[in-house]
Amino acid sequence: MLKDLPFSIMEYAERIQKTKKKMMEQGMEVLLLTDPANMNYLSGYDGWSFYVPQLVVIILEEEQPLWIGRKQDANGAKLTVWFQLDRILAYPEELIHANLDHPMDYVAYILQEIGHGSRRIGVEMDAYYFTARSFISLQRGLPNARFIDASLLVNRVRMIKSNQEIEYMKQAGRIAERAMRIAMDTIAVGVRECDVAAAISHAQISGLAEYGGDYPAIVPLLPAGEKSCTPHLTWTDRRYRVDEVIIVELAGCYRHYHTPLARTAVIGMPDPKVRELAEVVSEGLQAVLDTIVPGVTCAEMSQAWSRVIKRWGYEKDSRLGYSVGLNYPPDWGEHTASIRAGDQTVLQPNMTFHLIPGMWLDDYGVEFSETFRVTEKGYELFSTSPRELIQRPSIPNMVPPLEENGA
Repeated sequence: MLKDLPFSIMEYAERIQKTKKKMMEQGMEVLLLTDPANMNYLSGYDGWSFYVPQLVVIILEEEQPLWIGRKQDANGAKLTVWFQLDRILAYPEELIHANLDHPMDYVAYILQEIGHGSRRIGVEMDAYYFTARSFISLQRGLPNARFIDASLLVNRVRMIKSNQEIEYMKQAGRIAERAMRIAMDTIAVGVRECDVAAAISHAQISGLAEYGGDYPAIVPLLPAGEKSCTPHLTWTDRRYRVDEVIIVELAGCYRHYHTPLARTAVIGMPDPKVRELAEVVSEGLQAVLDTIVPGVTCAEMSQAWSRVIKRWGYEKDSRLGYSVGLNYPPDWGEHTASIRAGDQTVLQPNMTFHLIPGMWLDDYGVEFSETFRVTEKGYELFSTSPRELIQRPSIPNMVPPLEENGA
C-alpha cells in the first residue's frame, strides 16, 4: 500500500527512541498517547477522529507502536501510519457513545492479553481528549497496573524540530502571509466580519500554487471595535464601521504544522492612543527578538519586553508567547515553554515559538505577532508581513474578489 508519509521512517524511529528515553527517565514501561498531535508525531496517523477515544501505545521492548481506535477509522490508520498493519487494532463500533461500556475497556483488555496489565503505564492526564471516564475504565480494567502522569512527555520531545519540520513551518508561513494580506484587503466599511473570516479560511486551505493548505487548529480570531480589548473572540455577521480597530490572528498550516501571525488594522485615521499602543507593541516585540540566541531563557526574553513597556508606562501580566508547531484543534500551541517571567526554558536551535505580545486595554487593543525559529546565532522569522498598524479606507467598499492561488 503506497503512503504519502510526511517524514521518513528513520525520522519516526528516532522520535520513538527519544520518547522511550523520556519514558525510562520517568519510570514508565508503557505509554498511552491520546493527544492527536502526539499520536501523529509518533505514528503518522492523521484523521478527524479525535472526538472518539483512540490512542497510540508505545511499549519499551517493542520497536513499533500500536494504534488502537474505532473500527470505522482503522482503514484511515492503514493509510497513514508508517508501521506494520498488524499493529493496528480496532475496537467494535458498538462501544461508541455506549451507556455502560467504553472503548477503554477494550484497550485494557488488549493490554492484559498481550502481557502488560501489571506494568507502569503512562497516561496523558491533561490531554484534551483523555476523559475522566477513559481513565476510570482503564483503572477498572487494569487493577494491577501503576498509572503515571505522562502529560507533556511527548510535547517536550516535539519542541526541537527536525529540518523537515522547519520546512513545513516555512511553507505554512507563506500561507499565513497570503491569508493576512487577503484579510487586510477585505476589511472595509460595510463589509461583514463573517466575509473576512471566509476570505481568510479560503486562503488558508487553498494555500499557494505550489502546495495547498491544511485546516488550522484555531479558527480566525477577529475581535473588532470595542471587542479589540480581548484577544479570543471570533466573528459575527455585523458590518465594520469607521474608526474601528480590528485585530486579525490566524495561522498558515501545512501538514498540521502551524505558523501563526497577528496584525492590527484600523478603518480611517487611528486614534493617537491606538497609534501609540501600536508603537509600544512593535518596539517591545523587536526588543524580544533582539535577545534571541541559543542559551537565553524564556524569562530573559520576557524581561526585554517588560523594560520597553515600563518605559512607556504600560504593564502586562499575560505571557508573550509559547512554543508552537504540530497540532490539531483546539489549539496550535505545544503547551510546554511560555515566554514569561519565571520560565527557565533555555533556547536551543530549531525550537519554534509564536511571539504574540499583544496589549488589550479596557476598550481597545493592539496585537502584532511573529512566529520564529531559534537558529545557531539568533532567530529566523517564518513570515514577512509588514509589522505596522494597517490603515483601511473609511469609504464603503465591496468585498474584493479572491486572488488566484499564488498571486
